[in-house]
Amino acid sequence: MASLPPGSTSGADSNQLLVEANGSTRTLILNRPKQLNALSSTMVKELLRCFTAYERDDGVKLLIVKGKGRAFCAGGDVTACIHSIHNEGWKCGADFFRNLYSLDYIIATYIKPQVSLLTGIVMGGGAGVSLHGRFRVATDSTIFAMPETSLGLFPDVGASYFLSRLPGFYGEYVALAGARLDGAEMLACGLATHFVHSNRLVLLEESLKKVNTSNTFAVCAIIDEFAQQPSLKENSSLNRLDIINKCFSKRTVEEIIYALDQVASNFADEWIAATIQSLKKASPTSLKISLRSIRKGRTQTIGECLRREYRMACHVVRGDFSRDFFEGSRAILIDKDQNPMWMPPRLEQVHDKEVEEHFSRIDDPQWEDLDLPTRRSQGRNIESKL
Repeated sequence: MASLPPGSTSGADSNQLLVEANGSTRTLILNRPKQLNALSSTMVKELLRCFTAYERDDGVKLLIVKGKGRAFCAGGDVTACIHSIHNEGWKCGADFFRNLYSLDYIIATYIKPQVSLLTGIVMGGGAGVSLHGRFRVATDSTIFAMPETSLGLFPDVGASYFLSRLPGFYGEYVALAGARLDGAEMLACGLATHFVHSNRLVLLEESLKKVNTSNTFAVCAIIDEFAQQPSLKENSSLNRLDIINKCFSKRTVEEIIYALDQVASNFADEWIAATIQSLKKASPTSLKISLRSIRKGRTQTIGECLRREYRMACHVVRGDFSRDFFEGSRAILIDKDQNPMWMPPRLEQVHDKEVEEHFSRIDDPQWEDLDLPTRRSQGRNIESKL
């Protein structure tokens, strides 16, 4: 096990991120298995240090990112974030999102190839530290979702960039319904670049650890040797793209639900019923700001998406227009009664003016817009690889 780059924390906290060195390959292991590798503030800072240091280190050619245990990463540690906001103020929550989004941007614009091994759960912040990388390897155990609307949040970590670029209006469906996708679905829609069966991952890792190049074609050729083309299950949402495109292309959340209700009235389909139920259980405010965010993301760069999402996140942690983030976290993660009381409780009570205000600057002398690092290579701006 290699030591972390200079400047990293020492002691128990540093064990939250493990680093293995094999020749010119570095393997970063998210190491909070009991918390499903939820990203703590410490982990985010350690990852920032590692990615920054290894990009400058000519001796490092390739990064592998994986999780310890049965999950890749279940997202940001929302419970810890909520506690810090309650104890120390909204700025603590804003600082967490600032560091997390800065990390996502560095990964999205990274010069050297990153291979993310997406075993088990990949949700929320876990998607941010993996899907922006060059190679995303899904498996037969992968469960992906962006479940933020059920928490009173919104799909962030650049999700308005990567979800808005999925086929048709599939991104709107995944974002609003918090839909769960398996590895085959991730590959089919483009969220994953490869699918490798779990029993071949160790062999893939061993091959990648022998790599002595940052050439993406060479790395891709190695992964290709272990990859396969899985079949979609019959009940996959991707087999219902016609319905998704018809319904989720509507201008408003109300129109989307109405269109789904109309389809459901014509024929019985468990998938449609489950989708409608997910939408009706989610935070009305979250649904509306999430739809607006995905639509804006269609025409924005990854940097523009992250800057906008940072404004949204700051409004959410300050509770400027809604306290649904705190109520959803209480009901789902803390008290676990699974019965959040959203305010306002109905979609028609969430007005366009309040939705649009989530995208405005914060009126507070302590606040600054997200200042992303300048990323250049050979005189050209680097843009996301997705």
